[in-house]
Amino acid sequence: MKKALIIVDVQNDFCEGGTLAVPNANEIIPYINLLMEENQYDQIVLTQDWHPANHKSFASNNGKKVGETIILNGLPQYMWPDHCIQGTFGAEFHKDLNREKVTHIVQKGKNPDVDSYSGFQDNNQFVKTGLDDFLRYHDIQLVEIVGLALDYCVKYTCLDAAKLGYVTCLHFNGTRAVNVKPENAKDAIFEMLQNTVTILG
Repeated sequence: MKKALIIVDVQNDFCEGGTLAVPNANEIIPYINLLMEENQYDQIVLTQDWHPANHKSFASNNGKKVGETIILNGLPQYMWPDHCIQGTFGAEFHKDLNREKVTHIVQKGKNPDVDSYSGFQDNNQFVKTGLDDFLRYHDIQLVEIVGLALDYCVKYTCLDAAKLGYVTCLHFNGTRAVNVKPENAKDAIFEMLQNTVTILG
């Protein structure tokens, strides 16, 4: 069975000192590097949040406060601080992430009108990123997923992978949560387990 490692959004803005820093995010980088070293993956894919400066998920573009929720294209949209703006240092992959074996990069969140948590498609499930096509082209059947953040982009990438028929595993030690609410991480794990995602310790 051919397998791929999908590394979600290990970018400066989500790491220590970033505009949307996930608590303890930097702890996962050595773990992810070790996974790539110790395992033989057929493909290693990075996803990259790649927002235009006028993205409507940014509180600053809506005259809102970070943490408020609006309706965007019919879906509730949490208001985030500006992050991962195309071409900025914050959007770059963290320098400690070893990218020697990476075979493919998928950029997401490029449409200013729709957010895109999943590495596979936008939140409206309208525009695909090409990740599914890439994995199928390379006959991948099993995906292992790590990265940031557990309760948003990692969760939705896992759920979509499972829905698309991949054997889907999340490395618990290779992810961290934003935890806007303290129970978010726990709820995300529960939702994934209910949807055939295997959690690896």
